[in-house]
Amino acid sequence: MTAPPLDSASLVAQLRRRGSAGLAQDCRPAAEILARVGDKWGVLVVMLLGHGPCRFNEMKRLIGGISQRMLTLTLRGLERDGLVTRTVRAAVPPHVDYALTSLGDSLRQPIAALGQWAYANHQAIAAARARFDRHLKES
Repeated sequence: MTAPPLDSASLVAQLRRRGSAGLAQDCRPAAEILARVGDKWGVLVVMLLGHGPCRFNEMKRLIGGISQRMLTLTLRGLERDGLVTRTVRAAVPPHVDYALTSLGDSLRQPIAALGQWAYANHQAIAAARARFDRHLKES
């Protein structure tokens, strides 16, 4: 499998050479991973665990608005992808801690950069949305 394009010039060249079907095949692995780590709950869990191990109920309380089922599914997916570890400690009741793996920790910086970009540009995006919506109503 060839590596996905890293910049817009490479992307355009590949599209011209192979068409979108080849590109879709090349991008599938990245798209699957980005779907996991790019959803709002995955981002919040990774950033929360970036501060150290955390128990399930503590995460649920800190995140707020996430159902038990959604947190369970998010943690399982992150664990499956090698981003989070789940450690069960024998106690009554059992204690389950979640922590980032080194791979999960390497995701913190790109997520933080994207979050900073979103925060810095949220007003410009809100203004663009308002302009777009006004244009639609006028059409």
